This record gives sequence, C-alpha cells and structure tokens, in this order.
Amino acid sequence: MLYEHIFFDLDRTLWDFETNSHQTLTELAHKYKLSEKGVDSIDEFISVYININERMWDEYRKGLIDKTALRYNRFNEALGKYNIIDRNLTENIGNDYIAFSPLKTSLFPHAVEVLQYLTKKYSLHIITNGFEEVQFIKIKNCGIQQYFDQVITSERAGYKKPDIRIFQYSLNLVNAESANCLMIGDSLDADIVGARDAGLHQVYFNPCGDKHHEDITCEIKSLEELLNLL
Repeated sequence: MLYEHIFFDLDRTLWDFETNSHQTLTELAHKYKLSEKGVDSIDEFISVYININERMWDEYRKGLIDKTALRYNRFNEALGKYNIIDRNLTENIGNDYIAFSPLKTSLFPHAVEVLQYLTKKYSLHIITNGFEEVQFIKIKNCGIQQYFDQVITSERAGYKKPDIRIFQYSLNLVNAESANCLMIGDSLDADIVGARDAGLHQVYFNPCGDKHHEDITCEIKSLEELLNLL
C-alpha cells in the first residue's frame, strides 16, 4: 500500500510518557516535601497517582469530566489516599506538573531515526488527545517539531480519539483520503480502533506485547520496525 500521509500519536508512542512523568513526579514530591506529610514511598505515591490518572483520562476521553476537573482531581485523590487534604498544595502540584513535565525530553528508542527516515517519503502529522498548551511544548523541547506538517489536538478538532470525527477532521485538514493514510499509536482503543473505524490503516505500537483480538493492519514492538515496514 502506498501511503501519502502518516499520523502519529504523541504520548507513549514517540514521547516516553512514563519516563518523563516519573521524573517530574519525583521532583515535585521532593519539592513539596511529601515524605514529611505522610508519603512513605515516593514510588508508591507515583503508582497510586498513575492508576488514578489512567482512570480519569478514560473519563475525560468519554466526556464524563472536563480538563479542569481532570487536572485537579487526579492529584487531589492521590494525596487524599495519604490523608493529605490541602487545596493549595493540590493546585500547586497540579500546575507544576503541567508546567514541568512537557520540558522533559525522553523519546522512545529510534524515534528520531524513524522520523528522519519517514519525513523523506511521507507527510507526517500528529493526532493527540493531550492538552493543547503542553503538546506543542513537548514537541519543541524534544526537537522533533520540524518533522510534522500538522499537530492536531483534540481541543483543536473538537473531538477526542477514538471518535472518528477527529480523524475525519484531520483528513480534511491535510486534504487526504483515508485509504492513503496510516495511523501509528500505542492505544488500541483510541488510536487503532478509532483510526480503523475512520477508514485508515493502522500500526499498533505495542512494546509490551499486550494480548488483544482486534483485526488491525499491523503491530510492532519497536519503532525501529517501521524502517522495514515503510
């Protein structure tokens, strides 16, 4: 299949969300001296936060909560697990996380190599559910902005993946037909099933080898595999 446009997800596909987030949360735990407030283990606190954050992001994608609630409630609930009830502290940590985490620059292995290769053959774009104000900072700080013609956020499109309307919006934006486009992402539901339902071919980036039963175009464990696929 000859593609003209390739769409990438950003977080957990190119930008190493777990590494960057863990570093930021560790720094904030030290900054706000959470160990003196009842948090015995920073790694345990981060694990608690991750579970809450994942659940709330799912609610956000489904439209059950808005961005403001997500940004505040995830830290409020995590701190509450340690009986830390402090609105100012919660707001400060939440604001600092949004300010500092996009400055982290860890990418998945071979990300730059793959982008350098693909940009010579295709028009590259990003489709992301991440917050408008942080995604562009991530891309710039990682030094990969030059590879992408369009960065489409869910806030810009008005729809969140896996809603097929965000993919339709993206296709219209770049004046492309779905049959000539490929979506690469780590979320089976948001990226892969969403793109499939919108008529795009898909590459499921599945580094952990999670089992599934979806009918998809292709699956990879390393971005390096794209060098041979495309």
